[in-house]
Amino acid sequence: MHVFKFGGASVKDANGVKNLVKVLQKVGYNNTLVVVSAMGKTTNALEVVLDNYFNNKKELQSSLQDVKKYHNSILLDLFENENHPVFSKVSALFKELNIFFDRNKSPDYNFVYDQVICFGELVSTTIISYYLNDIGLKNNWLDVRELIKTDSYYRSAKVDWEATQNLISTKVNSKTLNITQGFIGSDDHNFTTSLGREGSDYSAAIFAYCLNAKDVTIWKDVPGVLNADPRHFENAQLLHQISYREAIELAFYGASVIHPKTLQPLQRKEIPLYVKSFLNPEANGTCVAKGKDLEPEIPCFIVKKNEVLISLSSLDFSFIMEDSIRDIFNLLHQYKMKVDVIQNSAISFSVCIDNNYNNLETLLQQLRAKFKVTHYENVSLFTIRHYNSNAIKTLEQNKTVLLKQVFGDTVQIVTK
Repeated sequence: MHVFKFGGASVKDANGVKNLVKVLQKVGYNNTLVVVSAMGKTTNALEVVLDNYFNNKKELQSSLQDVKKYHNSILLDLFENENHPVFSKVSALFKELNIFFDRNKSPDYNFVYDQVICFGELVSTTIISYYLNDIGLKNNWLDVRELIKTDSYYRSAKVDWEATQNLISTKVNSKTLNITQGFIGSDDHNFTTSLGREGSDYSAAIFAYCLNAKDVTIWKDVPGVLNADPRHFENAQLLHQISYREAIELAFYGASVIHPKTLQPLQRKEIPLYVKSFLNPEANGTCVAKGKDLEPEIPCFIVKKNEVLISLSSLDFSFIMEDSIRDIFNLLHQYKMKVDVIQNSAISFSVCIDNNYNNLETLLQQLRAKFKVTHYENVSLFTIRHYNSNAIKTLEQNKTVLLKQVFGDTVQIVTK
């Protein structure tokens, strides 16, 4: 069986959906499961809806109407008959979302986030499944929430592998074309959970692992895995092949092409991952597999923006020992800070973090009780794998370097 994943950029409009069809027709779609993200920037738009739900109720319906209009324009471009059942199906999904807003009593933003954001994937896959059936590509639409089971850590749920394996093995017909959602699952109470932003790649890997798939292909708007994000770096080059280990390293440091969790289940069963262009589906793209050396061997650049650098020192110039470091990490864990870089000396400790849950001020208050604290917001963390002196020099040009750390064949630089 083959597992394909199409991201939001590939299905951002009616032409994108039609191009998805062309890709399937060119590369084949028998014994295939297709994982699809929300269309275009729908997740961002639903985050605006969510913000209005909590903070500006007057704008809630207006922002939700924008999401409806966007999808309705795609429907009108794909289906000539406005009485087609897909229109009522999509309308029913948005009605379900409104019912949730009316009935929800939970003040927990993370819980509400997952119950709302999932509608992007549910709507996109509904539209695509109906369209494929309409043009003769018969398929099964699967609700991924009935297949991928997780804990209740909303917005970053962990997979219950045993339950998920049993459900996928019994409910997925591997002999046909299946369409399902990325990014989401459900907990033991059947509330929707999400696997983290950009988690659709991970969803594809979960299905591949549970189905013993032959391979996974992620269809992108780039020719494959590049040595740098072309939005931030000039002259990015295609990596033709790469090992699981190297890809995991790149993903860990923040490379955006492959989700950090995606490679682990694939590596366990040695399922190759291909990253290809949906604009040129017959090109080779990038192969990620066991024992594949980096080709070509060139520096790889990664940047994470909007980071926070916190520097701590002891109030009485005493050493920062194991107990202090333990306390620091307990606080980072308590306030859900993802740690990207650590650097410490006898009397100082620096950490670069993601403030995804907006708990920075509370964290800083706690830290100031024990340490002298300096922090910098909106910094950029650059990582260079397989660096050389010219790569470092070029990156540091016209930037203020706040922290620099070199280890092995990797250098990390925090700049303002």
